[in-house]
Amino acid sequence: MLFQQSNKPLELPSVESAIPDRLEKIQFNPMHFVNGNSIIEPVPGNLEKAVFGLGCFWGAERLFWELDGVYSTAAGYSGGITVNPNYEEVCSGGTGHTEAVLVFFDPAKISYQELLVAFWESHNPTQGMRQGNDLGTQYRSAIYVCSESQKTEAEASAAAFQKSLLENSYSEITTEIRELADFYYAEDYHQQYLAKNPNGYCGLAGTGACYKPELS
Repeated sequence: MLFQQSNKPLELPSVESAIPDRLEKIQFNPMHFVNGNSIIEPVPGNLEKAVFGLGCFWGAERLFWELDGVYSTAAGYSGGITVNPNYEEVCSGGTGHTEAVLVFFDPAKISYQELLVAFWESHNPTQGMRQGNDLGTQYRSAIYVCSESQKTEAEASAAAFQKSLLENSYSEITTEIRELADFYYAEDYHQQYLAKNPNGYCGLAGTGACYKPELS
């Protein structure tokens, strides 16, 4: 999962330079490997969805599926240009996507705010087109919001966490916050990868800064 080539592009492609769309969709098992719940819609009507990018999606997906109140999770690609991208294309930097995790959650059991706490405290959102030793546009930090209320909460949370980061001598947040346009499911072997491969690579590493919602 480590991609550290110095020649990897660190700028997003334009519509003109992006890899062309693919007609075929990625094939994957629609049932969560860990809990057997559906990772695709339709899901129970009481659920909401959220999408986060915080580096390599293997460890990021496990972070969320282990939270009480999360119904299911999926690894995929968001924030890019190319339709139906595959893993190799995303890793090339030519599609504009970042590795992302789709979370279906029960707001009666876990709030969006609690998901934001997990997001901010589990990675370094100040590194631009990288996460630790993982270098490339597909590792950028991102929150893709699914409603106006999520957008409001996400933006307020960024302002709050920025204060904590500055107190811990970190620089400005580079996290991309915008409306979710598309989520393309990753290949089946990426889905719940660390449950299938318990000794697999996990690149999650927080900054040590604490998210304090009261600062927002």
